[in-house]
Amino acid sequence: MTSKAQLRKAALGLPEVEEGSRSGMVSFSVRGRGFASLTEDGVVQVWLTDADAEAFLAKVPGERLARAGKPFGIAVPLAEINGKDLNELIRLAWRCRAPQRLVRAREAEPADSDLPTSIGRPATRALRAAGITHLAQLATWTDDDLLALHGVGPKAIRVLGEALHERGPR
Repeated sequence: MTSKAQLRKAALGLPEVEEGSRSGMVSFSVRGRGFASLTEDGVVQVWLTDADAEAFLAKVPGERLARAGKPFGIAVPLAEINGKDLNELIRLAWRCRAPQRLVRAREAEPADSDLPTSIGRPATRALRAAGITHLAQLATWTDDDLLALHGVGPKAIRVLGEALHERGPR
């Protein structure tokens, strides 16, 4: 089960995201294009590509959203989704609506990153999506916070812990 605070953290951790209100719902947009909202009854509504929507609905309970008969995303009860899946859902929705130039810039590997490559590409992508490109940035993150990121698992936590230990206390 996740909370409104976790939704907010996941959305506002992405580049150029603004929080607003639309029809009584908390909403998030990138460059003026809405990508996620939370209804008053606790349902997260997101824009997704058809492929992402189908893949996501195969693993979490929810329903397709359509406007004028054309599908554009999904609705998922916030209480029915775990933190890892929520982070992935919000990242996918952001990618669906953000300008491609912004998406490419976000996903580009920083040249000066000191994250160990042995954590794996999914963990590296998840950390970059959360704005983490250097080990020093992990000082404010708990293991549980990191594990909530889609792509970060126990192996990545162990490797990051070892790398931090080599460089000094966390």
